[in-house]
Amino acid sequence: MSATTRTKHSHDDAPDTAEAFDRLVGLSEGPERKALKDELIQAWLPMAERIAVRFKGRGESLEDLYQVAALGLVKAVDHYDPARGHAFEAYAVPTITGEIKRHFRDHMWTLHVPRRVQDLRNRVRSSAKELSQLTPGRAPTVAEIADHAHLSEAEVLTGMEALDCFSTLSLEAEMPGTDGYALGDAIGGPDPAYDVVVDRVTVKPCLQRLPERERTILYLRFFGGMTQSRIAQQLGISQMHVSRLLSGCFAHLREEMLAEVH
Repeated sequence: MSATTRTKHSHDDAPDTAEAFDRLVGLSEGPERKALKDELIQAWLPMAERIAVRFKGRGESLEDLYQVAALGLVKAVDHYDPARGHAFEAYAVPTITGEIKRHFRDHMWTLHVPRRVQDLRNRVRSSAKELSQLTPGRAPTVAEIADHAHLSEAEVLTGMEALDCFSTLSLEAEMPGTDGYALGDAIGGPDPAYDVVVDRVTVKPCLQRLPERERTILYLRFFGGMTQSRIAQQLGISQMHVSRLLSGCFAHLREEMLAEVH
C-alpha cells in the first residue's frame, strides 16, 4: 500500500516517515537497517516524550518516564507493519502509553515515600547502572556508588532500601522456609478484649470504693459465673436481696462514671 493511501497521522508536527518504514521492512538485519531504525526512533522521540509528560507528577521522575517512553517507541518501531494500512502514530501511541502504564503497574510506589528518598533512589539506581557497565561481572559496592553519585554511604543505603518500596508483598505470599505458610497466617486477628480495656481501667477505682459485700456479689456474678440464687445461698441472703444489691451497684457505678466523664 502506498504512502498516499495510508491513514494519515493526527498531529501536524508528526514526521512523514512512511517511505522510511517501507524501506525498513525490506532491509535485513545489518548496519543499514540499524541506522535507518535509529533515524526513525529519533524522528518520533519528541512524540514519545510528549506522551511521557502526561504521566508526570505520579511518583516517577520525568527522566525515568522519558526512558520508559523511549523503550515503548523502540518496540513500536520494531513491530510496526506499514502493510496494515495504518499510520505509524496510530500504532505507536497505544504501544508507548501501554509501556508507561505497565511501568507504573509494576513499579509504582504503594507506600508514601518522601520526595527526597525518591530522589536518592533515582540517583542510586542510575549510578549502579552506570557502574555495572564499567565493572561487568560484579555489582558495585555501596562505597563505589556513594563516590560515583556524590552521596554518603548512609544516603546510598536509604536509596537502596527505597528501591524495594514500589510494591507491597501480598498477604497470600508464602513465607520463605515454610511449607505453604502464608504471610497473612502470621498476622493476628482483632482481640475483642481490647474494646473493654478502657472501660475496665476506668471502672476499677469505682469498684474499689464499693462495700466488701457488693464487691463480692459482683465478683461471683461476673467472674465466677454464678446465678443470683447460688450467690444468695453462698451469702445466706435471699435471691431478691441479691438482685436489689446488684441493681444498686449498677446505679452507683453508673453515676460515678458519668460524674468522672463530666
